[in-house]
Amino acid sequence: MNKKKLLGTPYFIWSILFIIIPLCMVFYYGLTDKSGAFTLENIIAISKPEHAKALYLALGLSLISTLICLILAYPLAMILSSMNVNQHSFIVLIFILPMWMNFLLRTLAWQTLLEKTGVINNILSFLHLPTLNVINTPYAIVLGMVYNFLPFMVLPIYNSLAKIDRNVIHAARDLGANGLQVFAKITLPLTLPGIISGITMVFIPALTTFVISKLLGGSKILLIGNVVEEEFTQAGNWNLGSGLSIVLMLFIIINMIISSIFDKDGEGSVL
Repeated sequence: MNKKKLLGTPYFIWSILFIIIPLCMVFYYGLTDKSGAFTLENIIAISKPEHAKALYLALGLSLISTLICLILAYPLAMILSSMNVNQHSFIVLIFILPMWMNFLLRTLAWQTLLEKTGVINNILSFLHLPTLNVINTPYAIVLGMVYNFLPFMVLPIYNSLAKIDRNVIHAARDLGANGLQVFAKITLPLTLPGIISGITMVFIPALTTFVISKLLGGSKILLIGNVVEEEFTQAGNWNLGSGLSIVLMLFIIINMIISSIFDKDGEGSVL
């Protein structure tokens, strides 16, 4: 037993160095001013018009992106589960493959596609069709979020669907239930943990992202993630940046609590 505990030592050291200590630093800077005195001004600063606007915009785009991912992912996961493919299938690999590519490169690829002189507009111009003005708009940000985070919605839903006993569905059909009734009474309730897990895995990174909005939204659109990033890297105000980060942590904690309520046994996990 002691040997097993020793095997976990590297993980505990990693957690302390790169999780616990950074979190402690965030809370220290967020709850103090530049002189080191305790203050709540850094957290209250979220109520300033420019910060509140960035937060509301981030929440709105995150919710829209999460909803679109859910609408796209659920039918896709149902198709994959009906094909009786396993976790090592090539079809499933196709949807996991984008996750292996660098996140920044994937976003830069969309920037190249959506630019006014990008690939898509060049093709439209060649075909004498109206060009698209999508780059540096909220639509481009939502598109980037959906593209990058869609696999995180597909996998937990697919995992929940794969765990459903087909005999239950067959029994329901034998008792006269139609396709809509089977979905509403059996499939949807049994996949709710996967849905909640997927929503959590999409909403949290979408809310806190700054790379997507910076590359696809340009300097015209600032989300709360961009504000925090600028406070750390440009303004050098770690106190304010940490205070705003604590506010984001509250949204993340609420999201995780809701997820734990609906998925107590971890059935929606992709592992």
